[in-house]
Amino acid sequence: MHRFIKPKGFYEGANAPSFITKMTFKDQVKALLDQGLHDRPDLFLVEFEVLDNHKIYIVLDGDNGVTLQDCIDISRAVEHNLDRETQDFSLEVSSAGATSPITNPRQYNKNVGRFLEIQTKEEKIEAELVEVQSDGIRLTWSTREPKKTGKGKETVTHDRVFPFSEIIKSQVIIKF
Repeated sequence: MHRFIKPKGFYEGANAPSFITKMTFKDQVKALLDQGLHDRPDLFLVEFEVLDNHKIYIVLDGDNGVTLQDCIDISRAVEHNLDRETQDFSLEVSSAGATSPITNPRQYNKNVGRFLEIQTKEEKIEAELVEVQSDGIRLTWSTREPKKTGKGKETVTHDRVFPFSEIIKSQVIIKF
């Protein structure tokens, strides 16, 4: 069973030091979320948002995917440590969908061998993710191009590394 263990010096309610009670609601939620994710190093944050109406929206991904139990564990780590008497809120914890854009470099690792559509400033490419490197990804793809000599076209295979800094948008392509 996964439990949230309050870090040493973690206070709430009337016993909390003034710097804790002066944290914004969003900061409190983020601190609880960070602690929950610290306890689960196989999971990582893809998206986090707290709307004006105190709706908390958390999207997770994991090195080996995300199960319903993973979402429940993170939800409990946040929800059970917030006081609804102080601030009413709603909480939604979900996993990144199969066709959701890739926003965290860590997401590429579990997609090696799949086809991606990536967009850079110069081009949009559909290619197979072959390798994840520390600073980018290596893709391979084939195109039909005019022959260098003679008439007609030939298939040309491309193999290129794209630094993370150049990728504007990246998404897994589901092929059936």
